[in-house]
Amino acid sequence: MMNTKTLSVATSKKFALSTIATFAVALTISAGAQAETKAPSDKFDLLGWTISVPVDSNNDGKSDQIKEKELAGGYSDAEFFYLDEDGGMVFKAPIAGAKTSKNTTYTRSELREMNRRGNTAYKTKGVNGNNWVFSSAPQADLKAAAGVDGTLEATLKVDHVTTTGENWQVGRVIVGQIHANNDEPIRLYYRKLPQHETGSIYFAHEPRKNFGDETWHDMIGNSLPNYWNQDATPAEPKDGIKLGEVFSYRINVTGNELTATIMREGKDDIVKTVDMSKSGYDEGGQYMYFKAGVYNQNKSGKPDDYVQATFYDLNVTH
Repeated sequence: MMNTKTLSVATSKKFALSTIATFAVALTISAGAQAETKAPSDKFDLLGWTISVPVDSNNDGKSDQIKEKELAGGYSDAEFFYLDEDGGMVFKAPIAGAKTSKNTTYTRSELREMNRRGNTAYKTKGVNGNNWVFSSAPQADLKAAAGVDGTLEATLKVDHVTTTGENWQVGRVIVGQIHANNDEPIRLYYRKLPQHETGSIYFAHEPRKNFGDETWHDMIGNSLPNYWNQDATPAEPKDGIKLGEVFSYRINVTGNELTATIMREGKDDIVKTVDMSKSGYDEGGQYMYFKAGVYNQNKSGKPDDYVQATFYDLNVTH
């Protein structure tokens, strides 16, 4: 008998039992499922997400975005997004490939949270039944949003990172984010250099424009080479994470408090917290959504060099 966790959902004003909507989506693998199943939606509930893949099948000059119902209905790509034999959801993004917009110079195979779950009465953008807000937002936004505050938890392994290109870009990949209207309250990075056995984990916090400079926060190892010293080479991370090593992360926001946690079996959790009270996200009109997968952070290496990660569990709550 398969051991399957149950999906729990409560979304927006029409479906919530309280004035502040709650939203919980558990994307979980069914143990013992048949190996021949290839579509990620056969093991994961993907109705609460869209995905961007580095392919332009309709020749519109942008990467394909697969909407909720198509994604949940069995979409897969044999190269960039598929279910592995071990039941993991695989994301792959080469350096050369279609990108999401003219303003983006990096490729991705990445999920975007969609609380509307296919209900197109809610627009993709805005404070509405598709997106969530921090509890520091104005009261009107708290009532209009699909959720208030949020947690993203994932269990994964990074299978491959780039090994070619400019020194400061080699080996970088973003595996989790919170995206706002125009900025990113958090981008969580894994990075391993070719000469190292293990990789680092760090994150960036980006305040809104005119609210301060981006800050970088080391969790395992360090974030060098960084933008102010691109020729620097970091030391081998102490107690770093190898390619193929399973770990978990948690990204949580409560009001203006942003917390990232790295979890590994048999090791103490690593926790870093950022005060966002001066980052500008408590003003009206700022909406949020989680992202997870691989966002390649190398645009200078060989075209077929790539990043890849396999997710075994992905859980969002509001």
